[in-house]
Amino acid sequence: MEAIRYLGQEMYDLADEIFPICRSITGDGVRRTLELISQYVGQDGIKLVMHEVPSGTQVFDWTVPKEWVIRSAYIENRQGKRIIDMKDNNLHVMGYSTPVDRWVSLDELKECVHTQPDQPSVIPYVTSYYRERYGFCMSADQLASLEDGEYHIYIDSELTDGSLTYAEVVMPGETDEELLLSSYTCHPSMANNECSGPVVLAALMKYVNSLKGHRYTYRFVLNPETIGSITYLSRNLDHLRDKLVAGVVLSCVGDDRDYSIIESRYADTIADKSLKCILSAKARYTTYSYLKRGSDERQYNAPGIDLPVVGFCRTKYGEFPEYHTSADHMGLISPAGLQGSYETMVQWIDSMESNRKYRVTVLGEPQLGRRGLYPTISQKGSYDEIKSMVDLIAYADGRNDLFDISGRIGVAPSDLIPIVKKLLENGLIRG
Repeated sequence: MEAIRYLGQEMYDLADEIFPICRSITGDGVRRTLELISQYVGQDGIKLVMHEVPSGTQVFDWTVPKEWVIRSAYIENRQGKRIIDMKDNNLHVMGYSTPVDRWVSLDELKECVHTQPDQPSVIPYVTSYYRERYGFCMSADQLASLEDGEYHIYIDSELTDGSLTYAEVVMPGETDEELLLSSYTCHPSMANNECSGPVVLAALMKYVNSLKGHRYTYRFVLNPETIGSITYLSRNLDHLRDKLVAGVVLSCVGDDRDYSIIESRYADTIADKSLKCILSAKARYTTYSYLKRGSDERQYNAPGIDLPVVGFCRTKYGEFPEYHTSADHMGLISPAGLQGSYETMVQWIDSMESNRKYRVTVLGEPQLGRRGLYPTISQKGSYDEIKSMVDLIAYADGRNDLFDISGRIGVAPSDLIPIVKKLLENGLIRG
């Protein structure tokens, strides 16, 4: 348990390290973030492989955009006082802003400043990826406090023929069937809706790497949201169609309020069934249909793509008030919140590894006592400790996998795994 607590703090510290970086869908902010994650997993000998896809590359119906280079952005008054400065908070500049260097009136300034009127004390997160414009962001309270006069608006940026960056790790297993775990690296300084997913994913890389043997091949992907997953799919779709068994996109996994799943398009995949089975043991657990999609699960499930991938969150993106604002700071996430997400995904990994359609090998009810699996003294209450084993055997008829049995008998997959191992060791079931 102490090691797990330490891991929660370790993930939090990594999130804190990448939090200040100004990220977007392209650029050095993404690369720096991936470098820090690469250093973290590299301590365990894991190599994060970086890929660069040139601007202008056609990826399905989309085109990889120009790379955004941002060096400075601020607003100052005639006295030279900085009203806002991206050095203080990189949310102050609208993502993908084009350069500007001019003096404007207060009325003109208001035309290029974005606020969140329903949350007047926060700075909103605003982008304009696919139409060239510039803009700034500040709290509605701050904008309302500005005095009439002239203001210097300055953004030092450029859009260049660069590239989009994504990274992956593939860990071969005993089979070439694959499980996918994915997150994204494209938001600036927001803790839950950016930093939490990549750090939990990095910890899971270490976990799988520590396993002495695993059935599945694991594919870990870190990409810019939307355009990054589209780019990744355009390069790997045929392989994923052939090999992918199930996948999970991690997003907003650092708070400690809730657990959530965003279903696949028809909610009928092994990814849906397995993650719901794991989450059903949680005190707080919410299911969202595909109609509530918003992260990369929508790309993996798009018509014609049709991969068995779901989304996993603590509190779902868009459902917590701090979402896409400066209120999504490091105080919103916690070591315990990150640990809870990590443990959930470890349970999912372990359960998928143990998932089979098991069949009992004897006719009728097996005699457990002579195998040391049943109490030798029968007394009221002595049956309770083996009830899960007996119930598992009752449904080990070749029709049900581990998750089906778990749902039928009301026992978590993590509690069934050691029972399955005992039954396999004694030759009472096969899978």
